[in-house]
Amino acid sequence: MKTIIFTDGASKGNPGPGGWGAIVVTDTKVCEYGGSEMHTTNNRMEMHAALYALTQTEGPVTIYTDSAYLLGGMRTWVSAWEKNGWKTKAGEVLNRDLWHALRDASAGRGVMWEKIKGHDGAGGNERADLIATSFAEGVTPELFCGARKKYKIDLFAKGQPTRPRSRGKKPYAYLSCVDGRVREHQSWDECKACVHGKHARYKKVFSAREAKELHNEWENK
Repeated sequence: MKTIIFTDGASKGNPGPGGWGAIVVTDTKVCEYGGSEMHTTNNRMEMHAALYALTQTEGPVTIYTDSAYLLGGMRTWVSAWEKNGWKTKAGEVLNRDLWHALRDASAGRGVMWEKIKGHDGAGGNERADLIATSFAEGVTPELFCGARKKYKIDLFAKGQPTRPRSRGKKPYAYLSCVDGRVREHQSWDECKACVHGKHARYKKVFSAREAKELHNEWENK
């Protein structure tokens, strides 16, 4: 079996405290990895998860990610950026250091980049997300590394446990979207001041994972 990798990233504030998670699966072994940075973005954490997982493996791998940014970059954009001197119409390519590192780490290895629907219940994606959001929130989860037959998560099956939303729970943040720009606010008053009198979207969320999901949804519309 080709090695399989699941990755995810999260950021509280985007930019803000962030975390990443990766699961590396072989025929006989499963290892979970994760980490955090004090000031970063969702995209950088997504990229870091994939990069770290690649450094822990050799040969062909299939990477499953819900990040359209990471998929687009590694499938298509990197080649075009290189030809254009790492510039776009908007200016310098962002996260160039990580794009270089990912390109080098995957060169000549037969790396396949595959899309998996985020937060749709697939066990590997849900677990990578939980690792990432835990680190982003300052919590260090217990990471598994051992025999695959002892790993209790069905990597592709739906219905894996996710964090429940409790009624009456204090909101994690308030998100606003004005003129295509998504911002995260720590209070309703701050959010209201941002959207008042404008054509805008806004919503309260209860976790870093939910904030990331909504951010990606609004940013890509």
